[in-house]
Amino acid sequence: MSRVWSFILLGLGLASPLVAAETPKKIVGSLTYPESVCYGPNGALYISEMGEPGKDGDGKISMLKDGKTQTFADKLDDPKGLVYFKDHLYVTDKTKVLKIDASGKTSVYAPPEMFPKPPLFLNDLAIDSGAGIFLVSDSGDRKGKGGAVYRIDVRLNKIDTLADTDTIPELNTPNGVAFDGGDSILVADFGTGNLFRVRTSDRTAAKVAEGMDGADGLIWDNFGHLFITCWKTGKIFGIPQPGVAPILMGEGLESAADCCLSSDGSQLLIPDMKAGTLTSFSTKIPGWEVDESPLKLEFKTAFPDLKWTGWDDGSEKGQVNALRPIVLTHANDGSNRIFVATQQGVIHVFENDDKATKTKVFLDLSSRVRYNDKQNEEGFLGFALHPKFKENGEIFVFYTDVKAKMANVLSRFRTKAGDKSVGDPDSEEELIRFEKPFWNHDGGCITFGPDGYLYISHGDGGAGGDPHENGQKMSTLLGKVLRIDVDHKSDGKKYAIPKDNPFVSQSDALPEIWAYGLRNVWRMSFDRKTGDLWGGEVGQNIFEEIVLIKKGGNYGWNLREAFHPHSRKGSDVRKDLIEPIWEYHHDVGRSITGGYVYRGKQIPSLNGAYVYSDYVSTKVWALRYDAQKRRVTANQQIGDRHPAAMSFGEDEQGEIYLLSAAGNGKGIHRLSAGSAK
Repeated sequence: MSRVWSFILLGLGLASPLVAAETPKKIVGSLTYPESVCYGPNGALYISEMGEPGKDGDGKISMLKDGKTQTFADKLDDPKGLVYFKDHLYVTDKTKVLKIDASGKTSVYAPPEMFPKPPLFLNDLAIDSGAGIFLVSDSGDRKGKGGAVYRIDVRLNKIDTLADTDTIPELNTPNGVAFDGGDSILVADFGTGNLFRVRTSDRTAAKVAEGMDGADGLIWDNFGHLFITCWKTGKIFGIPQPGVAPILMGEGLESAADCCLSSDGSQLLIPDMKAGTLTSFSTKIPGWEVDESPLKLEFKTAFPDLKWTGWDDGSEKGQVNALRPIVLTHANDGSNRIFVATQQGVIHVFENDDKATKTKVFLDLSSRVRYNDKQNEEGFLGFALHPKFKENGEIFVFYTDVKAKMANVLSRFRTKAGDKSVGDPDSEEELIRFEKPFWNHDGGCITFGPDGYLYISHGDGGAGGDPHENGQKMSTLLGKVLRIDVDHKSDGKKYAIPKDNPFVSQSDALPEIWAYGLRNVWRMSFDRKTGDLWGGEVGQNIFEEIVLIKKGGNYGWNLREAFHPHSRKGSDVRKDLIEPIWEYHHDVGRSITGGYVYRGKQIPSLNGAYVYSDYVSTKVWALRYDAQKRRVTANQQIGDRHPAAMSFGEDEQGEIYLLSAAGNGKGIHRLSAGSAK
């Protein structure tokens, strides 16, 4: 049995000798050859029981309720793989796939004659519920012959072969199956202990892990960790991320069969077939433990009495006009002022004082900015003050040009002569114009690095899947992070190219490019202590990711989505592609909002943690990354309920703010210690 989506790319290698001290714990016993387990209707657990070996008609599906099992469906032959899809349980039963409704009524969903060749022993089952695709493994004669993996397309009512000994000559006894990104699957070989990845578009296959004799179940959590149970040895392995060999997590079961995750993701639920029990085991991988304990922090409304000069909330017209604060920053000039730019194109300034009552309009560009709620990835997206703003009064902005069909611009403005308190709208100097094919994926974050250069993010040009392949194309500024020198001009441009930019000597690459292979970095920021550049990379179909943006780095899009191959051109792990440091599945959230590494003084315990959010689920986390070990050590959720984070901001003292759309204008929220641990 497998979850809805798999999302791992594995490294080749032998299992580590590490063994977790914990041993599996029995949940329930007195089962007759239990094989698979999954959550079904009303969140109840369902277990397939094969019955006596070699005997038909005594198999059943049991339901676990209040710590006891009761029969849900019976008179089956050898029920094994089990998944829940659209109000029904589906189960492989020897040579057919059955469908069981909420009352326990059983019908044949895929009979033997529907398969490309007569099945011998159908085993594992996985479902991509979004696409309506099943994966089914046939373990063949269980002696090394006749094995295959099939794909059932629910929409087309069609079954085709994805893998057999023609595509994988060394395939022995296919068992566990799982999806891996948009066009790949994983197959665990019970007979050899190998793990294979198969590209579904052309059926090509590669061995990606080994050393797991009797590999049976495949399951993964929401953060890119893959788990493998082994029936022959009773062992449990974990693979924390691509390129890492399987790590032995524990052992002691008689015959570890298929598995699933507990509802909170903290435990593996594993049927022990010979022992007749259902057991649980921690999902923490030795040496790769991630602290997920919640933090008792909160975001409190900041500046509760603040009135936004010139903002019309729409109350008189009877139509809400939400304030959309998109950037919060400071001048780093000792004035303790806060600057807030709205997505509609107005920059406000006010004192960093919770008693502040009114903003002052610093620069109004709303007449030049195109924004509407139906295309809300456009608008005024980026704003940064020059590191020497106190001396030169320079202002940098990124916005969607209302007069253009499809373009974003990066411009420089200056304050009015003799008055550093207000920007001059007539001083615009356009630096870069980004022509784009679609309205979405605009990126638009701009920030000065510790080196004094300006860094700019732009998305891949929009639509879905990067149809123009801009992420990997070095002749375009789309799908990139750029780095420019705004203090000088050269080569006919209104800026200069830093001499140490990574592609200045590459004739087929634009010299502004600092990093590439990016889909849509939504908010990036420098750690003010280490100088590391953090980015929240918005995903396509399945995963969101966090990246550390390095000089010359290729982050894989659209060849990869987070840790996984993407689409038919999807790539395996490559040395020239930089993997994210963290990913999360769309079961957790669907649109990452990058934040800041906390370096403030109000919450000392949070120092060094990267605070980020998901716009759709509204969850907020504090993530810690060990640069020496090159792994995440903590991803702790902050509080329970928050407004949807459009963006984050940081004041002069390093305190962090969450920015959200607000009909009442109260869209700025400060991270507070409260009852923090």
